[in-house]
Amino acid sequence: MARPFLPESAVAWLVGSEPKRVLVLGASGPWATAIREQGHAVLVLDRDPTTLSGLIEHRPDLGGVVAQAECMPFDAQQFDRVVCPQNLHTFAPGLVLAEIARVLAPGGRLCVAYLTRDDSVPWVKRLVSAVRAHLPNAMTGAYGEQSIASVEQSDYFPAVEEHTNRVWIPCSRTNLVEMALGATGASGLDDVARRDLSAAVGAVYDASARPPEPLQLPYRLACWRATVDHSELSRPLPETDDALHISLSAPIN
Repeated sequence: MARPFLPESAVAWLVGSEPKRVLVLGASGPWATAIREQGHAVLVLDRDPTTLSGLIEHRPDLGGVVAQAECMPFDAQQFDRVVCPQNLHTFAPGLVLAEIARVLAPGGRLCVAYLTRDDSVPWVKRLVSAVRAHLPNAMTGAYGEQSIASVEQSDYFPAVEEHTNRVWIPCSRTNLVEMALGATGASGLDDVARRDLSAAVGAVYDASARPPEPLQLPYRLACWRATVDHSELSRPLPETDDALHISLSAPIN
């Protein structure tokens, strides 16, 4: 199956059309490359040196830093955009959002994207039903989009905008069966159960495809962008009276 592509319009909506200094959190997937190809200066941060080095070896026009997103080794206000592709839910929101706000320049934006399978299409519903008959925990649709709520509730990013695209990916019968055999729990199936699963998925394909054209597997590309508000970083701490007071006026015996 072909790699899900990123519409240029979606990348431009998130990052902008004028060249920007962009920090991409995470080396997996096509986002860093797609953003670089639209003329932006891109630095990729990832906690896994192997994944990051593989990307940089393939695309030496990208910069790379091995670090945790919750504790970035950058001075303040170094980037115009910080992009979290498919991974915001993997970070500690109370830490990473403050760090993103810190490294963003005034007027800079946090950009979040999730590419998820669209299960509303009838033949995909039949596919999900066929797979779950053998693997009840597979294709549950918990992809991490719910993490955008932490941004919407953050004082660092008071206004969040959303934009969605539909993406169709050609999928052959072999591709579909392989996808099912790679689903959650499939590795624990015995040979008979694997054959039954393959046959069920193949039957969905045969009933839905119109040869010689492959089926089109639908995806939903959801994007969010939010401009940083630095006032939260400079706001004075409230005065409290929680300290322990020790009086020295009493006589010492």
